[in-house]
Amino acid sequence: MSIFASILEAPADPILGTTTAFNNDLDSRKINLGVGAYRTEEGKPYVLNVVREAEEELLKELGTGNNKEYSTIDGPPELKKYTRDLAFGADAACVAEDCVASVQALSGTGALRVVAEFVREHLPPAAHEIWVSDPTWGNHPTIFAKAGVTPKKYPYWDESSRGLNFDGMINALKNQATPGAMVLLHACAHNPTGVDPTQEQWKQIAAVMQEKKLIPLMDNAYQGYASGDLEKDAWATRYFMQTGMEMFVCQSFAKNLGLYGERIGMVHVVCASAEQQRAVTSQLKMVIRPMYSSPPKHGALLVAKILGDAERFGRWKVELKSMADRVLEVRDVLRKGLEAKDTPGTWNHITDQIGMFSFTGLKPAECERLISVHHIYLLKSGRISLAGLNKANVQYMIDSMDEVIRECSK
Repeated sequence: MSIFASILEAPADPILGTTTAFNNDLDSRKINLGVGAYRTEEGKPYVLNVVREAEEELLKELGTGNNKEYSTIDGPPELKKYTRDLAFGADAACVAEDCVASVQALSGTGALRVVAEFVREHLPPAAHEIWVSDPTWGNHPTIFAKAGVTPKKYPYWDESSRGLNFDGMINALKNQATPGAMVLLHACAHNPTGVDPTQEQWKQIAAVMQEKKLIPLMDNAYQGYASGDLEKDAWATRYFMQTGMEMFVCQSFAKNLGLYGERIGMVHVVCASAEQQRAVTSQLKMVIRPMYSSPPKHGALLVAKILGDAERFGRWKVELKSMADRVLEVRDVLRKGLEAKDTPGTWNHITDQIGMFSFTGLKPAECERLISVHHIYLLKSGRISLAGLNKANVQYMIDSMDEVIRECSK
């Protein structure tokens, strides 16, 4: 009898399973709208020019300034400085006063897990409850639950308006969340809905959280990729920091630098003093050491070379804006195409939303028909990655959406 005889095969991850099904499909019309990765107008993965240049420079430096030795537990010091400046602003008081504890982590997912482990070990029991939006990225609840932090849901998506259920969100945080609990917030380009609060709504959310002594955890995965403007996409993070609240920020460079496979992310913890920052940094390192010991070095050096060089940083902003603009253009074409066909429903939400994803409002049966009949792969929640659409296939998407909506309404 095998010691593994009682183990059952796990179900496929919804997103990864969608990609597998797409890869196995031989139809020439097939489109993959499940994967959350940027694609060019030709439907190909994209390596940014500034990344290529930085990588060439790194290779030339091997054996001189750079090598393949282990990194430190918390990552290179210069990386911490550059990424803090990007998230909070170089002139932020918390940065100037050395109140931000920063450590490198394994992209956004790893950063969230490090925070969860730190919170469970060091913060009071109330913080072992974390409120996440309904819906949220599918991995969020599992990350926290596996670390012993209990996820709870606050309303977010309003099906009738295909927008933000702001009153439901505020009511849950004000009347249901335990004082001292954590709240996971998407810094910009909410995944999966693409619906962000307005600046006035962010202010109200912050006020309620201050009143209830709730702890913000900002998941910052799309800065600059949402609107094409790094400063605009940092507004919510910086506003919360300016209120004086202590908070966590998990930062990823998978999307905005296209470094998906490099797994380069950061944890930033805004503390009340430099003394507390030093203590928090030391304990974050104690979380990391038995987990994966030290972070990968290559991606960290790439990010530092791009953020730390003013001229290269400027060219990154231009490339980043072109990526964001392409996705915004796809939104516009998709909405106008559906409206031109008089497809049943309202479609303004497609351009009202922002970021890589659109929560289309398609029902599960409509999604299933898109997959089985039209070979268009998406999540059955109706979430699509707009980066998978381009001039060559967007009309096919429009025609297919129109067909499934009309057919499923019979």
